[in-house]
Amino acid sequence: MAEVTLGVVARTAGVSKGTASKALNRRGDISESTRLRVEEVARRLGYARGRGAASPAGTTTVSVVFDSLDNHYASTILDALVTEAAELDAAVVLSTWHRVRREPVPGGVPWLERAHARGAEAFVFITTPVSAQHVATCRRLGAPLVLVDPAAPTPLGAMSIGATNWRGGVQATEHLLRLGHRRIVFLGSPPASTPGNERLAGYRSALHRAGMPAEGELVVAGSFSPADADRLVGLLTGPDRPTAVFAASDAVALGVVDVARRLGLRVPDDLSLVGFDDSYAAPTASPPLTTVRQPLTDMGALAVRVAVERVRAPRTATPPVEMATRLVERASTAPPP
Repeated sequence: MAEVTLGVVARTAGVSKGTASKALNRRGDISESTRLRVEEVARRLGYARGRGAASPAGTTTVSVVFDSLDNHYASTILDALVTEAAELDAAVVLSTWHRVRREPVPGGVPWLERAHARGAEAFVFITTPVSAQHVATCRRLGAPLVLVDPAAPTPLGAMSIGATNWRGGVQATEHLLRLGHRRIVFLGSPPASTPGNERLAGYRSALHRAGMPAEGELVVAGSFSPADADRLVGLLTGPDRPTAVFAASDAVALGVVDVARRLGLRVPDDLSLVGFDDSYAAPTASPPLTTVRQPLTDMGALAVRVAVERVRAPRTATPPVEMATRLVERASTAPPP
């Protein structure tokens, strides 16, 4: 006998999956007649509220998708997400898509349908690509969609939460310029990344205002990964080596520390270094990392809070949120040698 899913209950009752989920969870924004009809259909069909079904009454299930969890950025946001969810009596279901090969891949449009049928009432995507089709699917399902640090421009209808990346790029570069650095590398941003390109634009703007060209060889693309630092070996061993690096993320910066040591360079005596994020790893690095602080904890908490509030009290779309960055000076920067 085929499993009776939430989708079957919804179709039989003549409502959307989102409405069926809210009715079975006794949400206040569902009429009494609709709730009774959905509950009666669920009983008649033998719908089991177990594995993959809607959450217990009073709990909102939020499906959170990361590209990967194997970095300090993700762990910082995840800690805030889970803590805030507990305060809101919400359940968080985690997925990652970076290494997944089977279908449907988490974060894709077919996966949205399956996750919703299994009880997801809202979605939070962290640095995960989203298209207009994602937004249209979530609207049809009645499931809010919230994006944190979206990898590309946000489609109309999804809420985005990010940081003032351009301003952060300016802050990092101006700090190095004030110390006296003139050959400053920008390293580690994927060419298609919206936050990365905003940081790069801030770097270029600060150099331009200082009357300095942004030399092409000093802009080195990457993937927000420690391995990006290997691309600097040629520059750091050349005759006119840079004296400072602005890394597009803390993970990239930590990779630069390792490469510098391998080449016999000391941070900051021979090479100054600024990261971006102020993740858990930054203050414990050796040396402690000067970095641009994104309010990652606030971003993670706000994302799950908005998702839950939209489920419990649906309303029109919320404008994009940009949280302020600030430079945190530690021991990885100094005047050039």
